[in-house]
Amino acid sequence: QVQLVESGGGLVQAGGSLRLSCAASGRTFSSYAVGWFRQAPGKEREFVAAISWSGGSTNYADSVKGRFTISRNNAKNTVYLQMNSLKPEDTAVYYCAATVTGWAYTPANEYNYWGQGTQVTVSS
Repeated sequence: QVQLVESGGGLVQAGGSLRLSCAASGRTFSSYAVGWFRQAPGKEREFVAAISWSGGSTNYADSVKGRFTISRNNAKNTVYLQMNSLKPEDTAVYYCAATVTGWAYTPANEYNYWGQGTQVTVSS
């Protein structure tokens, strides 16, 4: 069993930065791949970024490539999402999720555990 808790969301102006954290419980967390997803009001949930169990492989949505960076510290059971050059269209609730596959290209429906989400609001 893995429990995930997101933090670091907030209100920021366009062009600004935020760093989200996903803290996990569970001794086997280091064997899971972790992804970040987001859902804006009235829209479907979408993939943002993912990182493999070792951190050696990452995967990004085209909309965030070059602006967001995902990383992990397995010693701290934490995954991070550094978000730079934020745009109003990045406004959403951001969720982290973990998958036993360990693979950064795992489809969203194969993620096993989800956090409660953290709100990110980017003002223009």
